[in-house]
Amino acid sequence: MRRSIILTGIIIAALVLAGCAPGRNDLEKTADADGRTAGFLLGLWHGFISPVTFVISIFSRNVRFYEVHNTGTWYNFGFVLGAGLFLSGGILGRKKKKI
Repeated sequence: MRRSIILTGIIIAALVLAGCAPGRNDLEKTADADGRTAGFLLGLWHGFISPVTFVISIFSRNVRFYEVHNTGTWYNFGFVLGAGLFLSGGILGRKKKKI
């Protein structure tokens, strides 16, 4: 009985995590209406402002959390780096206590 409950829990957790996996971005490496694609620096900026952008995107259809017209790997790297600087290693990061 206990074994089947654990197995069921593992299957449900695997399905939930698989449902969170992102899909393909068919607009990657294609220009937007103005002929531009977002690169590393815009990815860095978008990652840095992502907490604010996320809240605004909930209430506005004109604001997106992530630029789909991007250069691919470099934009993604900048986005993750910018989000990491804001959320854990930079502004909101923990400060070491002075002894």
